[in-house]
Amino acid sequence: MSIFTDHPHSIGESYFEHFVSASRFGARLIGAGLACIVHGVFPFWCKTTGSKAVKQLSADMIHGREKFGPGDRRQGEQRDWCI
Repeated sequence: MSIFTDHPHSIGESYFEHFVSASRFGARLIGAGLACIVHGVFPFWCKTTGSKAVKQLSADMIHGREKFGPGDRRQGEQRDWCI
């Protein structure tokens, strides 16, 4: 195995699938962060954008774990998210 494929394979993804998923996740985090900065400057804008994004990203992570059945060793590895 390669350092580029060990983790993706451990969670049931190819390198490309993992790249796309991580990139989307990161882009959503950046968008939420920008909304928080806007809210800091203009408190009347983006009041719930950041918290909604965090809730949705958390739900997406948990949903991603469901692709592994009970007892599948990868299900346990999936719980350690390192972004």
